Amino acid sequence: MSLVRVRAVAVVGATAVLMTSSCSCQTDTSVPEGVPPPAGAPVPYIDYPARGRPADQLRVWAAQRAPALDIPATALEAYAYAARVAHVENPDCQLAWTTLAGIGMVESRNGTFRGATIAPNGDVTPPIRGVRLDGSNGNMRITDSGGGSPDGEPGFAQAMGPMQFIPETWRLYGVDANNDGIVSPDNVDDAALSAAGYLCNRGGDLATPKGWMTALWAYNQSDPYARSVRDWATAYAAGDSQ
Repeated sequence: MSLVRVRAVAVVGATAVLMTSSCSCQTDTSVPEGVPPPAGAPVPYIDYPARGRPADQLRVWAAQRAPALDIPATALEAYAYAARVAHVENPDCQLAWTTLAGIGMVESRNGTFRGATIAPNGDVTPPIRGVRLDGSNGNMRITDSGGGSPDGEPGFAQAMGPMQFIPETWRLYGVDANNDGIVSPDNVDDAALSAAGYLCNRGGDLATPKGWMTALWAYNQSDPYARSVRDWATAYAAGDSQ
């Protein structure tokens, strides 16, 4: 089965915003303006599949853009690789790397939240975790049916990693993108490609306003969230970091 095609039907939303509720459920009728955001610089063709870490093929492309965008180069490689794989495996989706980067920025400052760093293989340390989704302080109440694994907190779920996946959704959509034999929400390659699969499955054609908004609402049901992702993605397409 394709890396970016759905492996099962998700039973919960993909993510929870790191510092707030997983569903602020606010509406903002201005969101469709500029939706979908621009696709940004074209991603070069790469060998797919490839041995080792496939995203390394985009090292030069990312290094040329990462400083101006203020995105760690390894994260930018991961976003571009995920978008390229989505183009090959699901061309009707038309997912752009700028959308993945916008999500990564809003969710975890592209894997650097609270001083986290990204290793050359894509591993993010220390692991980034969201608030416990126990229903308190206006947060959603989401239990972890996996008994706390892999997020380490029994009972209630926490969003995990640079793309802030809910554990149940990760178990359904998580893939190994860097060929290390481990499917980890704390690896930016795995997280970005898994997010690509989720967005394409939920939104259909992300080059349309309806498809893009449907995908973002599935990821986090909040118009302010979608607006923030849109604005960051638009800035990244323009070649700057706002």
